[in-house]
Amino acid sequence: MSVNLYDHANELERAIRQSEEFTELQSMYDAVNNDESARGIFENFRDIQLGLQQKQMNGEEITEAEIEQAQKTAQLVQQHEVISKLMESEQRMSMLIQELNKVIMKPLEELYGSMEKEGPTQ
Repeated sequence: MSVNLYDHANELERAIRQSEEFTELQSMYDAVNNDESARGIFENFRDIQLGLQQKQMNGEEITEAEIEQAQKTAQLVQQHEVISKLMESEQRMSMLIQELNKVIMKPLEELYGSMEKEGPTQ
């Protein structure tokens, strides 16, 4: 019997969409987007994050001014109740995805883990 992994992946996608973690994240995301002030702060925060990540990936130096700007923006984000709740929801969703990834990767970890325990074959 052949197992169609894509069918199972699609089932998992539907389950994620119906999960409490995702519905809460979606609700908080909508709340931020419906609040003009929150949306502006959040978009600025994301732009700064992406810019810094891009510079790191390109091996470019991040200036002290950029670090300071990122810290100030992060403080604004943490102080804004709606954005703070969104970020908490993002964190819970991220933890769920990490846990699911561990489950998905378990067969490979067991396979390669057993090879490491046995040592090289001769």
